[in-house]
Amino acid sequence: SNAGQDSVLEAEERIERRNGDISRKRKLSVDNDVGFESGEDEGVLSLRSGKRVTKKGPFGDGNGSGGDVEFEIVRKGKSMLVEESEDTERSKERVNVKGKRRYSREEKGKGKLLVESALDSKDESLVDGSVSDVELLAQEVNLSDEKPSKKNNRRTSQGRMERFRDTARQNASRFAHFNTQEEDDNILSMEAESEIPSEEPEEKGVEDWPGPFSTAMKIIRDRAANLNVRQGSSSSDKVQSLQIKWVPQKGKRKDWSKRLPPSLLDLSLRVLVDNADAIASLAHVPDALRHKLCHMLCDSRRMNSNFFDLLLNGSPTEIRLKDSSWLTEEQFTQCFEKCDTTNLTILQLDYCGHCFADYNLPSTLARSPNSLPALTTLSLTGAYRLSDVGLSALVSSAPALRSVNLSQCSFLTHSAIDILATSLASVLLELFIDDCQSIDAMLVLPSLKKLEHLEVLSVAGLESVTDSFIKEFLIARGDGIKELILMDCWKLTDSSLKIIAETCSNLRALDIGNISKLTDTSFGYLASGCRSLQSLKLCHNAFSDDAIAAFLEMSGEVLKELALNNVGKVGLNTALSLARRSKNLVSLDLSWCRNLTDEAMGLIVDSCLSLRVLKLFGCSQITDVFLYGHSNAKVEIIGLKLSPFLEHIKTPAQGPFQYSSV
Repeated sequence: SNAGQDSVLEAEERIERRNGDISRKRKLSVDNDVGFESGEDEGVLSLRSGKRVTKKGPFGDGNGSGGDVEFEIVRKGKSMLVEESEDTERSKERVNVKGKRRYSREEKGKGKLLVESALDSKDESLVDGSVSDVELLAQEVNLSDEKPSKKNNRRTSQGRMERFRDTARQNASRFAHFNTQEEDDNILSMEAESEIPSEEPEEKGVEDWPGPFSTAMKIIRDRAANLNVRQGSSSSDKVQSLQIKWVPQKGKRKDWSKRLPPSLLDLSLRVLVDNADAIASLAHVPDALRHKLCHMLCDSRRMNSNFFDLLLNGSPTEIRLKDSSWLTEEQFTQCFEKCDTTNLTILQLDYCGHCFADYNLPSTLARSPNSLPALTTLSLTGAYRLSDVGLSALVSSAPALRSVNLSQCSFLTHSAIDILATSLASVLLELFIDDCQSIDAMLVLPSLKKLEHLEVLSVAGLESVTDSFIKEFLIARGDGIKELILMDCWKLTDSSLKIIAETCSNLRALDIGNISKLTDTSFGYLASGCRSLQSLKLCHNAFSDDAIAAFLEMSGEVLKELALNNVGKVGLNTALSLARRSKNLVSLDLSWCRNLTDEAMGLIVDSCLSLRVLKLFGCSQITDVFLYGHSNAKVEIIGLKLSPFLEHIKTPAQGPFQYSSV
């Protein structure tokens, strides 16, 4: 209300104190606060709020003269000012009312503040609004005996939360991301998984399914239970109590401290590598030795243009460079301009992105539509400047291509695969398009279906590979597929493995490393459908020890290569199955499988007599007990201390085609 209004409001405050002091009843005390009065005009000190309630002016002058009484009630950050006038006294007082909890009389030791107001004015309408506001606020604060209301606290918290929600709605568009293709893939995967029984390894797992794999799973668990019974432990502690008995062989231990002397051929190659600049000619040198020399020079970073000229002199049949990053455009152009490529059958220029471009092909490799008539194998890994146009020129120059490796060629699109399918539909056997991120798997699907005799397909690292792609492609061409590389295709699920098992009966090699959505269900499909698997790579997956062991019980006899790198659940059941069934195993990778003990490793190595390479990187639990105690003198252990390392990190020389001959 305004201070200049003539309306008056007769307000009487009574302060009833417990000690009955009538002389102080005109002083204000705040309900819900415990305070001490410091003087007549200084007000009351609140102990709860830490504030002092002061009087702005006297209530009267003692002569009956009136005055204006001003109250300011502050609550929840809002204030209301009420001015009232009375003929008998004039005063101003400011009262801060703040409190959330009501104390009892015994706790306070003081009286209660009762606000009573009466309206006695000639112009009632002018102050009606002010009086009603005071009454409403007095009722809301509720300074009487009733319990204090928490309605305003609730309103404040709700308002604060509403502001937070508004801010979140405004900023949500900047952070939210919705991929319709990924959502569709998840829906398809859920539909496919709905057809598969739920997997519960301990109660209703895959061992309850009908079929050989379920039988193998039961055998694995029964074997573990029988061992526990013989060892006097409970079945619940089978993982901890299961032990393998293996006794280190004495007198047959291999002395790792003594290195075998190199062969005369190795010594000769090392001398040639150290003196590569002094080599005058490579005439009459077999292609196998040329390849070894190139490999060793690339590893030692000693390959140069002089030796490259020697490789291209005459009419070479094979050119294999695993690292061409040193080669410049000028050197590449000068060397191939004078090279006779009529008899060239294998051309490997990996990591040639620095020198290999579309504009220098017409003067080097793609001189004419049939300038490479005998070329059957082409490997251009890392040719990041090769486009669809350049590939079209190469394909037109080499009509007899059987194997094409275009991994990490980032400029190639689905049109490049369409060019291959149009020109090489009836002859192409192997295709590698790893990490070609510009290629959409669903867009190249029609072109891949045209490749009638495709045997090897590698799409590792392509994020667009989904269950739908695998299903459509394998239904059309699964009968002829013998090797499938799907590493890092993280969208794949068990339904893809089901399609592989149903359509790829002649599959020899499978790489499904680092696919987190795969479960033990996949082994049930592979064990039942792919009975000819010779190479299986399961790196960085979460398969269980029992499932791997059950698969080995069914398909371990034909396996020649097995990679379980970083499969953390591999344990003693897998070791027992390897020792029993994998007699023909040649290469085994158990790196970072830290549940395997010295006894488990010893049993595997002593039982698998065909084993030649064993990789144990990260297996710090393996000690000299195994290293010096196994009896297999032909196995080479890589990754442990005192074991030769760099000599085994090399690609073995092999033909261009693994499953077919030209």
